[in-house]
Amino acid sequence: MEKITSFTVNHLLLEPGVYVSRIDRVGTESVTSFDLRFTSPNREPVMNTAPVHAIEHLAATFLRNNPEWKDRVLYFGPMGCRTGFYLLLLGEHHPEEILPLLKRCCRFILDFSGEIPGARPRDCGNYSDMNLDMAKWWAGRYLRETLERIDEAHMNYPD
Repeated sequence: MEKITSFTVNHLLLEPGVYVSRIDRVGTESVTSFDLRFTSPNREPVMNTAPVHAIEHLAATFLRNNPEWKDRVLYFGPMGCRTGFYLLLLGEHHPEEILPLLKRCCRFILDFSGEIPGARPRDCGNYSDMNLDMAKWWAGRYLRETLERIDEAHMNYPD
């Protein structure tokens, strides 16, 4: 079998950042898949499922309600390896273009209080596996250490 694109990235060199994982054509449309890498794979501990799940619910809610971007958001969800998230947007986009959106999303998570959207048995298949405090910690870390300091090296996959 052919190796899929995401398995061709050298995860031994990959650092936290915002990367274009791929751009696919679907009919006449383009879809950009972003790799929102929160940790250094294979060098840092992975994120636990509870904060990942909380970030997923909060970020998806924020992104799908954002007046400027909501019609382009196709998917936001965690990577199986728990080192980051995927964001799929309709159209061709570049990391620089979505940085302001991602910063606002992290601030939304940091400022959030109350019940996490969709965290009820009727709405979610694993509603009790969420940790808002740790979601805030990860969002704050990603904002401060990655998004607010990002450079070209953290927007282009390493060779």
